[in-house]
Amino acid sequence: MTGKVLVIDPLERQDIIRGLASEVRVNILRILRSGAKNVNTIASELNLPQSTVSANLQILEDVGLITTQGQKAKKGSQKVCQSAFKEILVAFREDVAAAKDDSIEVSMPIGLYGQFEIMGPCGLCSKEGVIGLLDVPDTFLDPDRMKAGLLWFTCGFVEYQFPNNTLLTKAKPRALEFSMELSSEVPGTAVDWPSDIFMEVNGVEIGRWTSPGDFGDKRGVYTPGWWKLAGSQYGKLKNWRINQEGSFIDGIKISNITLEDVALEKHRSIRLRIGVKENAEHPGGINIFGRGFGNYDQDIVLRILV
Repeated sequence: MTGKVLVIDPLERQDIIRGLASEVRVNILRILRSGAKNVNTIASELNLPQSTVSANLQILEDVGLITTQGQKAKKGSQKVCQSAFKEILVAFREDVAAAKDDSIEVSMPIGLYGQFEIMGPCGLCSKEGVIGLLDVPDTFLDPDRMKAGLLWFTCGFVEYQFPNNTLLTKAKPRALEFSMELSSEVPGTAVDWPSDIFMEVNGVEIGRWTSPGDFGDKRGVYTPGWWKLAGSQYGKLKNWRINQEGSFIDGIKISNITLEDVALEKHRSIRLRIGVKENAEHPGGINIFGRGFGNYDQDIVLRILV
């Protein structure tokens, strides 16, 4: 279990409210307070079939309340689960705003990248339809890219330039967070299609997350009806954090890169680069979901905690 606290507005995060609306799922979260456990252990402690536990774990993972990681077992592999938050607080918008007084937040539409180098298959979509030509990298230069709610490519990167508001406010940051919805990318969809997605901040690679697959088992909560069901439907909401102790994804440490390494005080902007390397162990492509697609209806969000 991490030390993170989640504050949600019930009107904005009804997916999480639905995720908590089950005695089984609440009991799973209660069990995970004592530490990470595999599916068999959870099923045994709850005296429930493994299939029931697995289905409820998937719901908790989809809304970001737990994280999972595959580990080798005596026979094959096992899924190890961990609670993503120490506490979950429900508060209406005005209370949430008050709780965030110690942070500076910037929301970046996924189409407003400043640089890119990508390999196809690739493409861009808005809520209304496909932007430009599919599988043509130069389409990523199309001015309509600013309307994008979904973009995908096989290898390469997109780079976003956020304002470094700490220079204006002269605030000393204690953490930097990026939140975004991501998945692998394969022609069609495949739940088992790992992809090593890396992130750089101000030219420093902070680590990578291996996406387990490209999800198309059901339509994304916000994915428009015109988008074919055979295409990528949703991803996983990932929270990347850099502080004085290192870099983390969903509270799990991924590297020793700290705030000092990304040198915010030396840059007028905060450059976020995300993508998949051609020589990655799992070069399984990337989908980035923005407003109007996926399960979370959000842009790429930068938070500077001060």
